[in-house]
Order: sequence, then structure tokens, then C-alpha cells
Amino acid sequence: MLMIKLTSVMVEDQTRALAFYTDVLGFEKVMDFPVGEYRWITVAAPGRSDLQLALEPNVNGLEFQRAMFAKSIPLAAFQTDDLDADYARLRARGVAFTMLPTEAGPIKLAVLSDTVGNLIQLYQPMAK
Repeated sequence: MLMIKLTSVMVEDQTRALAFYTDVLGFEKVMDFPVGEYRWITVAAPGRSDLQLALEPNVNGLEFQRAMFAKSIPLAAFQTDDLDADYARLRARGVAFTMLPTEAGPIKLAVLSDTVGNLIQLYQPMAK
């Protein structure tokens, strides 16, 4: 059986990314150690180190990353139990949203800028 245990998001600046994903979004740092001229950095939701997000240095994919941002396409999606509360909390911390909370079929979603080149979708499954 295949399982997703780690996925990555490319970031323009690993130090800024770590600060945003931990201090602003509320993830916890799991790993942070040097690998050559860069760092291996992973974060996870509190209490969920079994599924990690690597903050990869974007040294080769800037054109792709910038094109996705320009086309308003999120490069990752995080589920929340209360999108409206998370939206309010993050707006209070100065997070820029490119899409306000919006119902879309079976979910409510919003899209934010992670300050390091990516759009990130937050979504909440709608009650049945």
C-alpha cells in the first residue's frame, strides 16, 4: 500500500517560509538541518508529525511557480474545521488572501499568499 507521508512546496526563501508556516499558519517545525548550501526543513500540523510538508528551496522552478501564482492556481491545500475562524485569525495577522471564503460545491474555500511565492488553498468540507 502506498501512503503519502511527505510532500513539498517550493519556496523562494526557506527562512521566511519557516517563519510564515510556523508563526503565522501555526504548523510546528519537525526537521531543520543543513543539506549543502540549503536546509532540509519540514513542518506539520500540531500533533501530526506523521504527515509533513517540506519547505524546498526553489532553485529551478521559479518560472513555473510564478506562472501558477499569476494564474491564481494554489500549489497546496490545507483542510480546516472552521474556515471562517481561520480566515479571521490569519487576516488579523496580516495574511493576504486572493480569494475570500467562498462556497464551491461540497467545500468552502479561500486562497492566501504564503509570502514566498505560492498560493495556498484553505478548505472546509461542508456539512451534509
